Amino acid sequence: MPAIVLVGAQWGDEGKGKATDLLGSRVEYVVRYQGGNNAGHTVVVGERSFALHLLPSGILSPDCTPVIGNGVVVDPGVLFEEIAGLQQQGIDTSRLLISPDAHLITPYHVTLDKVAERFLGKSRIGTTGRGIGPTYADKVARLGIRVQDLFDESILQQKVEAALDLKNQILVKIYNRREISVAEITDYLLEFADRMRPMVVDTSQVLNKALDADRVVLLEGGQGTLLDVDHGTYPFVTSSNPTAGGACTGAGIGPTRINRVVGILKAYTTRVGSGPFPTELLDEDGERLRTIGHEFGVTTGRDRRCGWFDAPIARFAGRVNGLTDFFLTKLDVLSGWEKIPVCVGYRIDGGTTEELPPSQSDFHGAEPIYELLPGWQEDISEVRDFNDLPPNAQSYVEFLEQVSGTRISAIGVGPDRDATIVLHDLLD
Repeated sequence: MPAIVLVGAQWGDEGKGKATDLLGSRVEYVVRYQGGNNAGHTVVVGERSFALHLLPSGILSPDCTPVIGNGVVVDPGVLFEEIAGLQQQGIDTSRLLISPDAHLITPYHVTLDKVAERFLGKSRIGTTGRGIGPTYADKVARLGIRVQDLFDESILQQKVEAALDLKNQILVKIYNRREISVAEITDYLLEFADRMRPMVVDTSQVLNKALDADRVVLLEGGQGTLLDVDHGTYPFVTSSNPTAGGACTGAGIGPTRINRVVGILKAYTTRVGSGPFPTELLDEDGERLRTIGHEFGVTTGRDRRCGWFDAPIARFAGRVNGLTDFFLTKLDVLSGWEKIPVCVGYRIDGGTTEELPPSQSDFHGAEPIYELLPGWQEDISEVRDFNDLPPNAQSYVEFLEQVSGTRISAIGVGPDRDATIVLHDLLD
């Protein structure tokens, strides 16, 4: 059975949790393949709302095995805090599997993340301050601490010593912070060893065997395409690869296993943090989108920047991810506008383009070219059939599909678990 990838098609926060949870009852494995607790998913189940930061959304489905892959960076304190929170709400977390090759976020990573961001001042990137970037930096520099290191105290101590040798110099001499002791970090990490041990297995082997046995594996990315460290609005990006290619390296499966890649796409656009945003609205419409759409970061609580739908971004996401389908979310938020602008291209230095410019400078200065579509006034949150949508809402969806270049297979019309219109079965 081929694997399916769900990836954010904008700057993250598109509603991947809803899409994953929708499919979670029909798949047997849901895998987080990158990122850490800088991502956030809100999933509404009945009267209850669950905020997930590190755990795969599939953990809410009783027949699904949630997996944290090798490409994820894990803050053990956050992990067990999130597990405890779900257990208190009656959610079974005993099925969770964690790759031994996943890297650990330590207290010194969090400290370095926060002081470095403050040091940058107006040039700051807008990180969440969770230690994600420094942990990935250590991974690439071969100074990282992995989950498996918790089970060998001697190796753990050696690795912490090696990591802190330079970091303490930076903390003390550049940032005027106190030195962090090796024993402090080692003792802190060892506190999690016994609790984490039962969860740790060779997840790459587990997933490949599952695929061999015709099990359905869903691969879930955090953040979004334009936050990808290679393909996003660098340097205002995350430190990993949320794009579909990252699913292979971050889960330990080959690309020939994947035959469907679903991009999650809001009916408008949002982003958190600094960086270019051509369709951003700094007026009443932007505030209205933020209020109606509850556009506040699940992880940070920060206001999300809001703007109209951007077709060049959607086309770019389709290209770099090889998307087969779009899952359009939050269509209900747009109810009530008389006219709804859609960005179909940009004006740059006197010329026009319908594609995302490869130059960062050009993208920063891009002026959106809008096409106005008629809006609708009706509440659509109870609609479950496309033909029951107001005609203008149908036309809006059809126009987005046309200008995005990828078919729209599902439409979110509200936060509830069942508030979805399915046009094409994502597992068929």
